[in-house]
Amino acid sequence: MYSVDRQQVVRNLVTKTESKIVLLVMDGIGDLPKDGKTPLQAAYKPNMDALARESDLGQSVPVLPGITPGSGPGHLSLFGYDSLKYNIGRGILEALGVGVKVEKRDVVARGNFATIKDGILVDRRAGRPASEESKKIVDLLSEKIKRIDDVDITFYPGKEHRFVVKFTGDNLFDEVADADPQKEGLPMEWAKALNPDSEKMADIVNKLIKQIEEVLKDQPKMNFALLRGFSKHPQLPSFEENYKLKAAAIATYPMYKGLAKLVGMDVLEAGQTTEEEVETLKKVWNEYDFFYFHVKKTDSYGEDGNFEAKVKVIEETDKAVKEILSLNPDVLIITGDHSTPALLKSHSWHPVPILLYSKYVRKGLSISYDEYECARGTLGTISALDIIPLALANAGKLDKYGA
Repeated sequence: MYSVDRQQVVRNLVTKTESKIVLLVMDGIGDLPKDGKTPLQAAYKPNMDALARESDLGQSVPVLPGITPGSGPGHLSLFGYDSLKYNIGRGILEALGVGVKVEKRDVVARGNFATIKDGILVDRRAGRPASEESKKIVDLLSEKIKRIDDVDITFYPGKEHRFVVKFTGDNLFDEVADADPQKEGLPMEWAKALNPDSEKMADIVNKLIKQIEEVLKDQPKMNFALLRGFSKHPQLPSFEENYKLKAAAIATYPMYKGLAKLVGMDVLEAGQTTEEEVETLKKVWNEYDFFYFHVKKTDSYGEDGNFEAKVKVIEETDKAVKEILSLNPDVLIITGDHSTPALLKSHSWHPVPILLYSKYVRKGLSISYDEYECARGTLGTISALDIIPLALANAGKLDKYGA
């Protein structure tokens, strides 16, 4: 991965211009074939395929070859931050995304409501309840659990099965392994301290989970909770400092709003559908020069193993691509933060397809936007850290290096 000095080279070359960049992230877009086709190949997506013929295509490695990234590292790499240097827990991303104020004495964690039976994890997402239903359970926990030992506990609702827990107290550290076995059909994996300083935190986490189990024991599905991504508030250089870009984030899920807030983007209220996200983009088009546009359901359906639903989301996003192109962006990038093959029902290590459109590309080699055309594309296989510098260059925002 890149050293700090190499990243500094890019920062030193950035120049401010009027050109506009759109980074369209279809979360978990990369996939594996079913009956000979991936969801990208199976989808009817005339706008993306036509654009592919006018674009550079390639594939990116979010972290390192063979490493399966979480959404946090995947997105940080897309934003140009080395995720091996900035190891950010999911807790802070989810917390910032739902508007939680995180201060020095706080550690936050992302929670999943789950279903457990006879000590075995049956469903990590408790059937993906509606946000309104899970909020009722968060309210119940808030009423029943307020403090463990000398640590204050605060719950915040999220989307569907997700919620946030904030731990407030002295001598709390975030180097704690996830309290989550990660797969169904396994017994609970309890929190473990990763160093002696974090033993208090791990003990509080496990006491909390047991109290949650007692409070929720009569619930049919949301009868347990998994906690992961323990984190304090990190310090990162802002996106605008790095790239002289006034950036807007258009996303519907808290974690991705949190990622954008963490790097200093303006997070806009964008409704819940791709169509509403497009309308938000149109309204603010003249106010920003970089737009992060996030589509979540490609990842959700990949995790559910729902190949056909993933195809449908791609087709819906293709309509949004037509609307985005009508705004005449100088650069449009279509990619993902990681691959989530429906066959695996999880994130994977497979490279992520990239489409880069501008008037300066070496077009003409590709005929469609999919994993295999991208593997043959003119960009080749690159680190995800290269995507922002390439976008800047194609937007005329990078000066020459050296004499």
